[in-house]
Amino acid sequence: MPPKTKITKEMIIDATFEVVRTEGVENINARSVSKKLNCSTQPVMYHFATIDELKKAVYEKTGEYHTKFLLDRQNQNNVMLGIGLNYIRFAVEEPHLFRFLFQSGFAKENSILEVINSPELTPILSVMQGAMKLNAEQTKNVFITLAMFVHGYASLIANNSFEFDEELASAHLKQVFKGAILAVQEDEK
Repeated sequence: MPPKTKITKEMIIDATFEVVRTEGVENINARSVSKKLNCSTQPVMYHFATIDELKKAVYEKTGEYHTKFLLDRQNQNNVMLGIGLNYIRFAVEEPHLFRFLFQSGFAKENSILEVINSPELTPILSVMQGAMKLNAEQTKNVFITLAMFVHGYASLIANNSFEFDEELASAHLKQVFKGAILAVQEDEK
């Protein structure tokens, strides 16, 4: 008889991530995760005292996945446009993960001002700052404007209220981006 596979905490997080990705956060429970791992519920409950604790761990993994998604598919001609379109594409390609990250109540931050200062956003702000050649404060102001627009756009798509048209989204993003930069530059005068 072959030895039993030891179910690790990381294996449970990965399996739960796949449950969220394919079925949505509302389907996370010990049974759905153990089914994905082909084991009993005991290892899941051994590593995570509560399902909420498991959801928080998977939320962190999802946030890392989201950041990588945004940064790995950059438009080399226009980094800002690339990041904005990738945010919207994430909602198109990964609607369950998008809703989990941004509409489930698991975010640590409660406002855009808390988000802008979170360490998780640093890699994205750094790329933006380099592309726009603005200072850190100006970059944050541009980000807030873009984030509000892009998040609204992506939310409509993730909730099946809006059809994704990349050409139209790109045109809208360019307008918002130009306007945000212009506003920041005018504020400096």
